[in-house]
Amino acid sequence: MDPDYGASEVNAATLSEIPVFERPVSIKHKISSPWAKSYRIDTTDARGDDETYFMKVSRGHHGLAALMGEFESTSAIHAVVGDYAPKPIAWGSFKKIADVHYYVCKFYELVHELPEPIEFCKTVADLHARSQSPNGKFGFHVVTYNGNLPQNNDWADTWEEFFTIGFKHMLDINVERGGPWKEIEELGPAMVTKVIPRLLRPLELNGRTVKPSLVHGDLWYGNTAIDTMTGKPLIYDPASFYAHNEYELGNWRPERNKFSRSYFTEYHIHVPRSIPEDDYDDRNFLYALRFNLHAAALFPDVKNFRTMAVEQMKKMVEKFPGGFDDYKED
Repeated sequence: MDPDYGASEVNAATLSEIPVFERPVSIKHKISSPWAKSYRIDTTDARGDDETYFMKVSRGHHGLAALMGEFESTSAIHAVVGDYAPKPIAWGSFKKIADVHYYVCKFYELVHELPEPIEFCKTVADLHARSQSPNGKFGFHVVTYNGNLPQNNDWADTWEEFFTIGFKHMLDINVERGGPWKEIEELGPAMVTKVIPRLLRPLELNGRTVKPSLVHGDLWYGNTAIDTMTGKPLIYDPASFYAHNEYELGNWRPERNKFSRSYFTEYHIHVPRSIPEDDYDDRNFLYALRFNLHAAALFPDVKNFRTMAVEQMKKMVEKFPGGFDDYKED
């Protein structure tokens, strides 16, 4: 998903292909990531009113899929929590720039500060509680991306099944992106056959069910801000799917983020911890591991991410050597 192409290619002529940009006034290149470029587009509509949009541009097959995934994720979130997420406008491919694609949403003037926990956590809780999987399953109807990492969002009937497939997929991507990883070969099978069943299967035992909740999917502090027009929190750059709601919290752990424990406390005012509660911290640790695997695959040259992931896996394999067979219901 290489965005390395001349910014001059995105101009008034190429933008005019997109109906909302038939009358572009100015194009301003904004901050870019390693896999996409972003722009502020100021236009005047047919009535003479000024409108401002945010546009993200990327290249290649993965670039197209990632922008489509962002559009579909943002659309799904916006439908539930409204302007706490950007209003998506369009996505597609340029005709005049070969193999280059765009995503457009409403422009927001942001203050990049961590939102206060009360309104932010209520918004996240509302997203989880009010959303409904279209088929009652875990997954999503398109592939979504963490950065340039495609997630496996194939539909699954149980949370354990879905998480296991996604976890194995992330292990494979790490080897593909970062080369051989001996510890993965040693610890991966035990994670899949022992740890994951021990921590996730009890969620769906004895008549208990896990509601497939729409999650942002990459809700770290870098994907949150304050909308200066409303003073309300805004969440953006999602990589959504329908999941166990607590999965979202795996990216909030204070040792790898700026969210404090007060955010967990505030969130659970609205949504109780899942049963069995005794497994809550270990489930959160498991979910955090998957986010660390994302980081290791995104930045394979940063060896610290692999080190952290291995340390986490070792702790979990040592704690649950017998897997689900050792689980006893209180």
